[in-house]
This record gives sequence, C-alpha cells and structure tokens, in this order.
Amino acid sequence: MRILALQLKRIGDLVLTTPALAALKSLPDANVTLGVHASTAGLLPAIPNCDSAIVFGRGWTPWQQVLTGRFDVVLDFTGTDRSALATFASRAPRRVTFEWVRRKRLRALAHNEFVASSVRERHTADHYLDLVGGSGASPLLIAEPRSGGAPLPPYAVLHPGTARAEKNWLAERWADVARHLVEKHGLKIVITTGPDPAERAHAEVINSQLPIPNSQPQSPPDLCAFAALLRDAAVVVSCDTAAVHLAAAFQRPQIALFGPTNPFHWRPRHERAVVISAAQPDAPMTAFDPRMKGAPMDRISTAVVCRAIDQLLAK
Repeated sequence: MRILALQLKRIGDLVLTTPALAALKSLPDANVTLGVHASTAGLLPAIPNCDSAIVFGRGWTPWQQVLTGRFDVVLDFTGTDRSALATFASRAPRRVTFEWVRRKRLRALAHNEFVASSVRERHTADHYLDLVGGSGASPLLIAEPRSGGAPLPPYAVLHPGTARAEKNWLAERWADVARHLVEKHGLKIVITTGPDPAERAHAEVINSQLPIPNSQPQSPPDLCAFAALLRDAAVVVSCDTAAVHLAAAFQRPQIALFGPTNPFHWRPRHERAVVISAAQPDAPMTAFDPRMKGAPMDRISTAVVCRAIDQLLAK
C-alpha cells in the first residue's frame, strides 16, 4: 500500500507528526512517502518511518512526483490550499483529511474522507495521530541525527529566539539563567539561534551580558546539526519554538517557556520536561487546560526558572 503523508507546516508540526508516521508504517505492506515544505527538509535524515520524501518548494518536480506516485492513500495533515492541491493531484482512491477542513469548501473538494478531531481539544501530536486512527500518547520518534565536530564538555543549550517577538523572554533574564547554570551547575553555555536577524540580535544581547561572553551565538548549519546539539545537552531551556519539540524527541531534560501560546497543545510530555507558562507563572505547570489564555512573557521570573532547573538537574 502506497501512502503519501503531507505535512507542509513548520518544524514543530513535522516533529509532532512522527507518532502518526510510526502508526502508518506499522500497517501491513505500508510504503510511506512523506511530503514536507522546503523549509523543514533539512530534518528529513532524522525522520524515521518513511520510505521516501517529496520536498515542496519552487518548481515542477514535487508536483510531478505526486502525479506519478500512484498512491493508494493520501493523508493531508496540513489542511492548506497547497496540500489540498497536492491531494487532488495524486488521484488516490482514498484522500483523507480532518473534518475541520470542510469549512473551506474548495479545499474540501480535494478529499473524500474526513476524520473528526478537535484541534482545540487535543495535543497536536494526538490530533495528527487521530488522522491515522492511532490512540494513546505515543512518544515522539526521531532517528539519531549526525553530530557536527568534536563533542563538547557538559553544556546547557539556551534557545531564546522565535519567529514571533511576543514569545521572547527578556534578555537580562536569559543572562541571569545562563550565569546560574555556570556558577551552580558548572555547565558550559551554548546559545543557539535561527538565521533570522532579529533572533540573532536578541541572542547577541544575551551573550554580551554574561561575565565572560561565549563565542558568538551558534546558528547550526542545518536542522540535523541543531538536533544533534540538543540531543547531547545536559539541559535545554527554550521558549515555545522548534527547540522544544526537538529536545522532546530525544527526551532531554528541558525547560519550556510559554507566553502567548497555550502549552496544552504544544508542550513536551516526557518525564524530564518542565513547562512554565506566563499565565500561571508562580510554579511549573502540572495541569493543562485547552482553554487557558496566554500572557506576556515578562510575567515569568528568573527565580522560577532557576528553581525548576535545580530540581530537574537534581534528578
């Protein structure tokens, strides 16, 4: 059975689709092709449970691959105009997406099966798993990415930047956390950043406030190198961005900081993950509500984050 799984969203969405891919690959005689956006294609070597991939960027090539793929089933995890067009172009006998896609009538015409799953009431990984009929809180599955260069001494990764400025925590508080990790836990600090100039500028301000600045904040050369850096970290501290999901895929000790977004839908769920939300900033969260409202990031204090780090590393 030839299956095309379309996940054309961001890095976090791709990582959170991996339990669904595992469920697909467990089907008898399943041959799974994963369709991804060009911006996430660098992570493909670390994604297991797919036999081949189609990268949607510029040009005719991905559409030709869809047209000639002779797929039996297409699963559209994305629900966008582009993924609907790819679904239609496949001419697969079964073209499956979520019930909520029916609200977009033109997109809905590309599909002939609709699965009920509330994006609001489900963690994102469970929502994607619903499309393939899976159940339970399946773990994220990521293959071992290649490492870059010689191993570092014990280190903590701080990933302070996101594509949305309102998710950023204050630079001076990141610097306080970095000093705490150095002075109390003896860890080297690695500050990572994406290629966006605003992200890099935010990371450089943090780095400049450390007593002995590190080398320039790192922008790993590709997504697999970034994943490998997170995989080997003693602890990862990040705001709500791709680093949360990549660290969770390897079940690294991690602190995830949430502000305007609700951690119910995006939080890491393994035992060594701590979630702190600006909406309930006095202590790490232990209960999650799909209707919780967000709050400004400056409500999260340095003290709460440092206490969480101490408790996590004490384990």
